[in-house]
Amino acid sequence: MKLSYSGQEQVQAPPQAVWDFVRDPQRVAGCLPDVQDVQVTGENQLVATVNVGVGMVRGKFKFNIDVQPAPEQGRVNVVVRGGGLGSVIDMTAGANVVDNGDGTTTLDWQGDADMRGPVANIGGRMLDVQAQKLIAQTFQNMGRQVASASAGGSAPA
Repeated sequence: MKLSYSGQEQVQAPPQAVWDFVRDPQRVAGCLPDVQDVQVTGENQLVATVNVGVGMVRGKFKFNIDVQPAPEQGRVNVVVRGGGLGSVIDMTAGANVVDNGDGTTTLDWQGDADMRGPVANIGGRMLDVQAQKLIAQTFQNMGRQVASASAGGSAPA
């Protein structure tokens, strides 16, 4: 099952605050909804265990995540591979980091995912809706946490 998504998130912080944030894989992982455990395995790599529920199918998925900030291109890319419950997910996502010129930033994001296995077969349309919601929530969480960090506070993960 192939899935594609796109959207925008307005961040109440300048682009530099976004770049500082995405260079820290632990902070990025904290933006994932339903994350249970995170292990940073390299400068831009981490392994995250996430609770996933599609309809009546619920369980834990383990993902290898590679965050690839590219400030010179004005873009951050994320590669996610992993799975659970006998299913496999490969996802690439990215966001153009756009300076709005007023101390705020727009994340213009898009992502493509390929899911194989029982969860994809059972989930169908419900999986599509849930995945869209999870991706949007991840970018919303990131926007809130970047803005909070930029303002000198700290947002809960």
